[in-house]
Amino acid sequence: MLTTNFHPTGRHFLQIPGPSPVPDRILRAISSPTIDHRGPEFGALGLKVLADVQKIFKTRHPVMIYPASGTGAWEAALSNVLQAGDHVLMYETGHFAFLWNKLANQLGLKSEVISLPGLEGWRNGVQADLIEQRLKADSGHSIKAVCVVHNETSTGVTSDIAAVRRAIDAAKHPALLLVDTISGLASADYRHDEWGVDVTISGSQKGLMLPPGISFNALSPRAIEVSQKGGMARSYWAWGEMIEMNKNGYWPSTPNTNLLYGLSEACDMLLAEGLDQVFARHQRWAAGVRAAVHAWGLPIQCADPAVYSPILTGVMTPEGVDADAVRKVIHQRFDCSLGTGLGKVKGRMFRIGHLGDSNDLTLIATVAGCEMGLKLSGVALQGSGVQAIMDHFTSHPGGLAKA
Repeated sequence: MLTTNFHPTGRHFLQIPGPSPVPDRILRAISSPTIDHRGPEFGALGLKVLADVQKIFKTRHPVMIYPASGTGAWEAALSNVLQAGDHVLMYETGHFAFLWNKLANQLGLKSEVISLPGLEGWRNGVQADLIEQRLKADSGHSIKAVCVVHNETSTGVTSDIAAVRRAIDAAKHPALLLVDTISGLASADYRHDEWGVDVTISGSQKGLMLPPGISFNALSPRAIEVSQKGGMARSYWAWGEMIEMNKNGYWPSTPNTNLLYGLSEACDMLLAEGLDQVFARHQRWAAGVRAAVHAWGLPIQCADPAVYSPILTGVMTPEGVDADAVRKVIHQRFDCSLGTGLGKVKGRMFRIGHLGDSNDLTLIATVAGCEMGLKLSGVALQGSGVQAIMDHFTSHPGGLAKA
């Protein structure tokens, strides 16, 4: 029988690729008394978080903050710049790209999906040349938007968004560029303005280290102009009124006040450390985890080392070994949660998250739990992943993040 008051000794190892562990400092901020969302104190908070998230997205333009999941931000992005029946080009790199395409079809868009054949599309990043070829063939410019995922949470692949913008420009095509960086933001380098993204979608529960419940649309001037001239019938998701009210730090509907306290604190932590240091820290953690997987002799889901994700690593289990059964052993025996395989790769891989409120010892312990669980599941390992990650961290020292 499932119980809701399961509290074992020690701290649970939440090593899924989001929701990520929430730092105590952010939890304390969220627990502050709720204030009047129409009062002057809230206006000051609103202005601060709106300015801070612009720095996180690396944009000078408006960022919409919704009390919603990332799925809501997907819908907001599509409904503000597209109309039912519009032709959109979706690039599938994994399960979340697949789900975004499903949502687009449910909104009445005419989506076209491109990818590498078979499972190769789920083991590699976006191939910008395929987008360029398709757009060059669209001489009538029927394609209104190109939608890609920056960091594919289901596979551990981080795609080159700047290359996608170059492909659109090389094709001399007017399509808008929409990018999902729900798991990438604040963990991997992302540059909304510099990379020429029109709408960036993200969420609170990954690199921002918050609980789920906040999602974002970062906008370009062109996206705002398109939304003013068209878009779908919308109210809650509409940008126009939000942009106007945000100028004074308020929202047209009730915002999630206490999560905004947490967002303010998260931005303080990230910006004080410095985004470049944050990104370097995640790259170092990822390399350490990959060293462990290589020592085990198991393949990594991402087949191209050039696009390895700094946020998570997908571990493929040997033929005939159910990855979910391995995950279950690790959870039951060592109180460590790992990400399941999704969609086409369910049961064939598990995902180790190395993002947010972690440190070297967190990840060494996680690798130890995985190693013991793999052995208990009968998987023959070539070597010790624990020794490999320790060797990596001792030979590649990193500075301690300030909390």
